[in-house]
Amino acid sequence: MTSTPTGRIERHEGRHVLVQTRTFRAPVEDVWAALTEPERLARWIGTWTGDPTTGSVDFRMLFEGDDEAADAMAIRVCEPPHRLHLTSQVGDEQWLLELDLTHADGVTTLTFRQPGIEPAQVGEVAPGWDYYLDRLVDAVSGADPAQRRWDDYAATGAHYTEQC
Repeated sequence: MTSTPTGRIERHEGRHVLVQTRTFRAPVEDVWAALTEPERLARWIGTWTGDPTTGSVDFRMLFEGDDEAADAMAIRVCEPPHRLHLTSQVGDEQWLLELDLTHADGVTTLTFRQPGIEPAQVGEVAPGWDYYLDRLVDAVSGADPAQRRWDDYAATGAHYTEQC
């Protein structure tokens, strides 16, 4: 089964911005918990350790292979339960990640943005976010995120590269 890519590439202030949305029939607080509580986060992407009040935690991906090391994650904005903006530091590379939640009529909407995504990376990175955000939907809804297979997403990169 091949996944259908859902995101888009926008331009803002001369930079490429990956934008993806997901909706949940769940309270905003529940989705926020799935994004921020280590045990809930571990169900779909990874986990963190440290003290977030310092402005940084160590984040470790759990579904990228057994040897995935933890990387520093700086917390730029944290306004529970609506805004979480992070900077991921992986080696010399930094990724800006923005997660914004709204709630209306029983539906919580997550808007995920990655400002400054490099066009050379978009064909691999954007399908990866589709994969993980679909796993988040599964985790919040009670479905099994393990049903998702990366191979179903890997071939969707052209959807994003054609937008750059």
